[in-house]
Amino acid sequence: MTQAVPLPTRPLTVATIQAEPVPGDVVGNAATAARLVGRAAGARVVVLPELFLPAYHPPTLRADPTGTDVGADPEGRVDDPRLDPLRVAARDGGTSVVIGAAVRHPDGRRTISSLVVDPTGTVTAAYDKQQLWGGERELFDAGRRGASLLVDGWLFGLGICYDGCFPEHGRAAAVDGAHGYLCPSGYLAGSEHRRDLYYAARALDNTMYVVFANAVDGADPWRFNGGAAVYEPEGRPLVRGADTGEDVLVATLDPAALGATRAAHTMLTDRLTDQGLARTTLVG
Repeated sequence: MTQAVPLPTRPLTVATIQAEPVPGDVVGNAATAARLVGRAAGARVVVLPELFLPAYHPPTLRADPTGTDVGADPEGRVDDPRLDPLRVAARDGGTSVVIGAAVRHPDGRRTISSLVVDPTGTVTAAYDKQQLWGGERELFDAGRRGASLLVDGWLFGLGICYDGCFPEHGRAAAVDGAHGYLCPSGYLAGSEHRRDLYYAARALDNTMYVVFANAVDGADPWRFNGGAAVYEPEGRPLVRGADTGEDVLVATLDPAALGATRAAHTMLTDRLTDQGLARTTLVG
């Protein structure tokens, strides 16, 4: 059964970012992220791409795990001075920043994670990617549970890139009451069709907003295709970036539009708890 979470009462301004980080340069990438957060003035939530702090560059992530990882304590708190510019940007902007990182946990696990920098400047390893893609399995451990972020009455499920390719991942967030889905990602050039289809579908599947951030540009074979977007609950883009070039895209989420969509399209309340008895197979 879908959890009964009240609809938000006020609009919320969010921003999604597409940008090109430098492989291995956590200090420089944190400074770039802080600069971009500053461009999203007025946004209460800002989403940056997957693994933005070390950059999504497997050769570097493999060669220098010590330099590219940030450490989390048992409660998930991250205390790393390299992230100080982001703390300042979050405090100055009164925003919650969601940014991709490689995280080393006390038990030795290494995960692709979303850090949340809250408006007080506290940094938390909020969510670990559950669905690892391809060679990521050689470098990282899969996350063990879902997570959500609550901002001004808006509940957002957290996903990372390949998570969003699985309808059940977004659906789990919606069933838990999410009004939106935040997906930092790293889509490579050539995947534009899938990039645009997956996240629009997750919005429509679950009648929720989707905020999709993506890396952009870079050198082959690790060249990324931008297209950062915010999708409304029927899957239409409110804003979308180009396939190349840095951009900060701002949109306002409307609780009235969310409520109207969910009243008109009742998949969340109509869904079956299971698909019935064993399937019937016919021979043609």
